[in-house]
Amino acid sequence: MPLRSSKAGARPAVLCAGIAVEDFIFEVEHFPAPGEKIQAQSLLAITGGCAANAALAVARLGGIACFAGPVGTDDASRRILAGLAQAGIDVSGVERVDGGSVSVSGIFIDGAGEKMVATRPGDKLAAARPSDPHALVVDPDVVMADNRFPDFVLPICEAARVRGIPVIVDGDLATQLDDPLFAIATHVVFSSEALRATTGRSDLAVALSRAAASIDGFLAVTNGPDDVLWMDAGAVRAMPVFAVDAIDTLGAGDTFHGAFALAIAEGCDAVTAMQFAAAAAAVKCTRFGGISGTPLRAEVEAFLSARASVLK
Repeated sequence: MPLRSSKAGARPAVLCAGIAVEDFIFEVEHFPAPGEKIQAQSLLAITGGCAANAALAVARLGGIACFAGPVGTDDASRRILAGLAQAGIDVSGVERVDGGSVSVSGIFIDGAGEKMVATRPGDKLAAARPSDPHALVVDPDVVMADNRFPDFVLPICEAARVRGIPVIVDGDLATQLDDPLFAIATHVVFSSEALRATTGRSDLAVALSRAAASIDGFLAVTNGPDDVLWMDAGAVRAMPVFAVDAIDTLGAGDTFHGAFALAIAEGCDAVTAMQFAAAAAAVKCTRFGGISGTPLRAEVEAFLSARASVLK
């Protein structure tokens, strides 16, 4: 289990760089058929997006969370920034794009915890760049970046490596194995969909091995309720995740990345960090509400303590 940073008694800080979106989440018994009208048991309007969600997870798990990413001047952008600030997240690294808009998603979560998503893409954000990437990495212990806005996060990751701090890349979007972000990263954790699409291999172990031929540093892939795979001295290893009765998987991967980054910031090795991250994601899946279901630190520690015999 991760131990809190002892550096001057301070909490570890994680900068999460990348995308923020707005999610409207409907809880339904089943997905509507074409032409069918159904009632939703509940509706939540919350912040979403890989990096923003990871920052929320870091904050709830006891770290100092910062978010850097492009947003617009639309109402959704204003609501996102207000929500992040209310959660105690430093948003000074945000770049406002005049006339731009963030993506907005309508998400249905059914009784089995599965999701169906429709997204209206944002506008004018892809060309945004951080105004001072070196200033953004003065205080954080770790940078966690998704690859949704690669040209925005790349200079931040480069500045972090100059400073000598770990850079964790969330491989959430299909790309190329020679992506410059991978060359900078100390840790890369793919989603299963992105790894398959990036490597052109359906078997995750084969796909991970192929990626390892091009990517240095720690390399892993998450796969929902199935094992996390990672590379260890040229061999593919598997770490079972925790079985839970899932009611909402939305935000589980982002919770994993935020928790993993926080654990690395606390000085944990990568395997211990993955166990902590898998526990945080598992608890999140037992709660409706996307990233709002991310547990507090004490809840994850209690979850791990109850399963200590399994981890030995």
